[in-house]
Amino acid sequence: MYFVKNKIIGILLLLVVTLQAQAAPRTPDTVKVGSYILSLHDINFHDKEYTMRFWLWFLYNDKDFDFTNQVEVPNAKNIEKPDVLVDTINGKTWVLMKMKSVMKQSWNVNDYPFDEQNIVVSIENTMYDKNWLVYEVDSLGSSFAPTMNVDGWKISNFHVMRSTNEYNTAFGDPRVKTSKSEYDTFNIKMTLQRDAMGLFMKIFLGMYIAFFIGSISFFIDVKEVESRFALPVGGLFAAVGNKYIIDSLLPETSAYTLVDTLHSITFLFIFFTIFLIAYCVKLYEHGKHDKATYLNRYGSRTMIGVYIALNIFFVSMAAFF
Repeated sequence: MYFVKNKIIGILLLLVVTLQAQAAPRTPDTVKVGSYILSLHDINFHDKEYTMRFWLWFLYNDKDFDFTNQVEVPNAKNIEKPDVLVDTINGKTWVLMKMKSVMKQSWNVNDYPFDEQNIVVSIENTMYDKNWLVYEVDSLGSSFAPTMNVDGWKISNFHVMRSTNEYNTAFGDPRVKTSKSEYDTFNIKMTLQRDAMGLFMKIFLGMYIAFFIGSISFFIDVKEVESRFALPVGGLFAAVGNKYIIDSLLPETSAYTLVDTLHSITFLFIFFTIFLIAYCVKLYEHGKHDKATYLNRYGSRTMIGVYIALNIFFVSMAAFF
């Protein structure tokens, strides 16, 4: 009877310990993760994308994890099948993957071409949330190739970090009592600064030539009506064409960008040129030759000076502030 009683007590104690272990929150396994960027290329502003090639590695204990099939890049458009190496080191699983992904990117073009872009690549596990898996960042091993060259850009900052990505759904899991899920995320971040001056001259040179061709009309005799009107009208069409060409290179945005500002100023001052020419012609036809000549001379100088000053101001604000 004594032994039976002790056996029952032992079974009850084992049951209580088992229930407590099941009720206790699970300690997530730690996965060491790092990345080495090989190249960043095919930057496409209009389609809001770029292509990145990089190494990605994981070191972990849990045999249930399978990063060869469970890697998720939430902000990727397309991921090519990676080259994978799997090995066991001191009882831990080491996975090394060579990745190539076409990434989505929301480009900030407010100050284009004096823009600065923040690139972020996020890595998650497709199966296990942060209750099962958390990342430990391999900051020392993570970097980018010293030979990496992003045409037209320079890399001003690079770092890796972990964060949490929250989804407002439990994905239909009846065991989850809340309507959200949290996944640990490994983030690769870099800042790109554009080498802007050469590009600025390429895209805006046509606009400035169009304006100054229109301004040549001020140096034509006041009584030459047709010639004086032809030049600014031609310049206006050239400036509009230049605007359409630049817009075809950039993503659609509701923001009023530097490109919009400079072209709007140019359109407005070409219109002022046409208006001033028309007023001078009217004065000349009414016999006020001296007044027409005076207004043509000093009005044109004032307008050209203000146009140059406004351009310098807005370009300086975009480039240095």
